[in-house]
Amino acid sequence: MSMLKVEDVNVYYGSIHAIKGVSFEVNQGEIVTLIGANGAGKSTTLNTVSGLLKPKSGTIEFEGKSVVGVPAHKILREGMALCPEGRRIFSQLTVEENLQMGAYTRPNSEIADSIADIYDRFPRLKERYKQVAGTLSGGEQQMLAMGRALMSKPKLLMLDEPSMGLAPILVEQIFEIIVEMNKRGTTILLVEQNAQMALSIAHRGYVLETGRVVSTGTGAELLNDDAVRKAYLGG
Repeated sequence: MSMLKVEDVNVYYGSIHAIKGVSFEVNQGEIVTLIGANGAGKSTTLNTVSGLLKPKSGTIEFEGKSVVGVPAHKILREGMALCPEGRRIFSQLTVEENLQMGAYTRPNSEIADSIADIYDRFPRLKERYKQVAGTLSGGEQQMLAMGRALMSKPKLLMLDEPSMGLAPILVEQIFEIIVEMNKRGTTILLVEQNAQMALSIAHRGYVLETGRVVSTGTGAELLNDDAVRKAYLGG
């Protein structure tokens, strides 16, 4: 069943046509990845879907309802959460305070259980729950950003460049966590520079080039596609 359906979306920054007729969908229970070079329009697409940018034209439906023009905080309440590029944690707050901030759409009575669930998924955060978030390592900050996004109990979690700036061993850890989140029932839309890793865990993928979808297929199909390999996988 289609959870998110994006059709013929066009987005402009002033006179710059950043997203050119992009269409894709994410079905319930899937990991879908958008890959492409820097400047291809991946983050702009996520920001548009999550309500931070308004498209000039096109349709975006979440669970059959249009979300075009709906403010970002209301889209979050509907069940779509964005874990933004660069993590954007509250660096002066503790780990636990950051998690509490992620739960502002939820009843107070559910917050303690949700925090316990996040600590179960991310034991490192439990160890550091009183630590000021700005003093965490890059990998820990990424875990915190993902945990904070999960605090809203999203049906669809959008991840923007979760591996950015992380050491290879941490990248593997983050991708294992993404697979685990998906197994626990969270549908995932993943934007990622590391095309090899993204396609290796994705059910399906879309390749963006200069604001257009130029190729689509299963993760395995795209991994084995010569043009994709040449452009994004170093051979």
